[in-house]
Amino acid sequence: MSGEVLWRPDEALVREASVTRFRERVNAAHDLALADPLALHEWSVTNREAFWRELWAFADVRAQTRGERTLADDAMPGARWFPDARLNFAANLLRREDDGTAILFRGEEGGTRALSHRELGAQVAWLAAFLRAEGVGVGDRVAGFLPNIPEAVIAMLATASIGATWSSCSPDFGVDGVHDRFGQIEPKVMFAVDGYRYGGRVHEVIGTVDELAARLDGLERIVLVPFAGDGRATGRAAELAIDFDQALARGRATADPGAEPPALEPVMLPFDHPLYILYSSGTTGRPKCIVHGAGGTLLQHLKEHLLHVDVRPDERLFFFTTCGWMMWNWLVTGLAEGATLALYDGSPFHPDGNVLFDYAEEAGFQHFGTSAKFIDACAKAGVEPARTHSLPALRSVLSTGSPLVPESFDYVYERVKRDVCLSSMSGGTDIVSCFALGNPALPVHRGELQCLGYGMDVRVFDDAGRELPPGEKGELVCTSSFPSMPSGFLDDPDGARYRAAYFERFPGTWCHGDFVSRTASGGLVIHGRSDTVLNPGGVRIGTAEIYRPVETFEEVVESLVIGQRQDGDVRVVLFVRLRDDLVLDDDLRGRIKARVRERATPRHVPARIVQVADIPRTRSGKLVELAVARVVHGEALDNREAIANPEALELFRDLPELRS
Repeated sequence: MSGEVLWRPDEALVREASVTRFRERVNAAHDLALADPLALHEWSVTNREAFWRELWAFADVRAQTRGERTLADDAMPGARWFPDARLNFAANLLRREDDGTAILFRGEEGGTRALSHRELGAQVAWLAAFLRAEGVGVGDRVAGFLPNIPEAVIAMLATASIGATWSSCSPDFGVDGVHDRFGQIEPKVMFAVDGYRYGGRVHEVIGTVDELAARLDGLERIVLVPFAGDGRATGRAAELAIDFDQALARGRATADPGAEPPALEPVMLPFDHPLYILYSSGTTGRPKCIVHGAGGTLLQHLKEHLLHVDVRPDERLFFFTTCGWMMWNWLVTGLAEGATLALYDGSPFHPDGNVLFDYAEEAGFQHFGTSAKFIDACAKAGVEPARTHSLPALRSVLSTGSPLVPESFDYVYERVKRDVCLSSMSGGTDIVSCFALGNPALPVHRGELQCLGYGMDVRVFDDAGRELPPGEKGELVCTSSFPSMPSGFLDDPDGARYRAAYFERFPGTWCHGDFVSRTASGGLVIHGRSDTVLNPGGVRIGTAEIYRPVETFEEVVESLVIGQRQDGDVRVVLFVRLRDDLVLDDDLRGRIKARVRERATPRHVPARIVQVADIPRTRSGKLVELAVARVVHGEALDNREAIANPEALELFRDLPELRS
């Protein structure tokens, strides 16, 4: 049953946790007696300026100056945090200059390569010198068409160190998908690979690089990372291309040859200087370019890593992600805590579902991050690391991308490891961080996100903007500003699109678009995205409430639910992909409907259940209910490139089962 306590931290773990040490610091500095992590959260939102100043000091943020002012304007949008601060994001991530391991990398081909903090710093300094020599400076944009490899981290840090802005996407995007993104930001330099490996195959992308070179206005240089392909750039790409190692060598020759270690010379910049451009998923239209500032991103990630995950120096921090998902940006900031980044590129199921757990065992992960979809897929594939692997160092399992269903909580504790803090996380690209997530000093309740993010004044509103009590479902909102709010959208000079995206529904309050409820324990349950909430007979139903019972069936590999407009109302339609060669029959339909009725309500029972051969998802594993609904309703779909398997959309067009 949901809400059941599945794990409690032992007293020694609570005493050692960074969140406890931070609470004790706050108590001493402010003459308080905050008794537990939840009391600390209440203080953090009622004393936001003091909280973020204390975090700055606790996390030892490296800056030229913090300045006297913490918050110059508390408007939303428009808040200005630390308006007098000057810092550099890369300098904070490169604070270690020793031989400890900064990065571990493993790909599908096997083998692990490592990079020390000293080696990482040197390569970043050389690449920064190369970029400067190429004329890249403050305010320019640098793009990465790269897999999750060490060169991506090096390129990002070099870019940030000189004050340029970084943006990346995965090489599994087609040329139109990449151009939809990079074409808007007009990068001066692009880092790219010749190919990548996935599912046991090499996928050549040098042709995509060639075409991008011809289509991207303002592109002056391509830095090619030989990775998996064997093709050579042609046309304009060949004219612009230089090998990654050659770029390092040129930078090394340009830099002071007597400096040991090489001098990074980071540029000190305002707190809100543009660090990243990230993209909305764009499954129903052109992706929005969301600009994130350096200081807010750094502070928010430091807070989450230290207080919510308890990342410590030299610990292995892993997240299965691509460079096109914000969790890559979140992962990389782990360098600021002195952690070792564990990178992986390839399929998590090649040759089978044990590959990531093999990596975790051999590298000794303390923190294993992945998607809810991966956890569900492992459960259905019968993967049992608790039986097949030794994971003594593992302290936390992190999950995001979609709500983690209660049965997935059971799977982790029964078949992965009993003694871990399972942290379901929710936030997004919009804030490059989380509104709700885990806490190593709190118990884990089945089906719930443990707590709200410190400093985040998160509440639940009804349609009229009234706050709802625990247990009642409504809109996730944040009623006060926070440092990692976006600087804005690109090409939105008056901020109209930015305001419309988050502040139109409740003026002055961030409305995130999640349909949620608070819990009595201080946590959160996510019932689905607000824009996919179903409304049969005028009753709002979260899609997660249907997915949970459906995904308990062994026969069902995955499912997707939409609301189909019909005769002035909406009916619930469930699509299922079944395992092996199973065929949906009346018996399975009946059992699915009965279980949905039993575990939810009669209103949740699908009016139609339809078998499909595949279900479309974004490249970060999220379901695309809106895109499927548009196809079912015969409406135009502008951007298929954001979908990992866009061909699956055609399976939903003109289905005979939906005509009556």
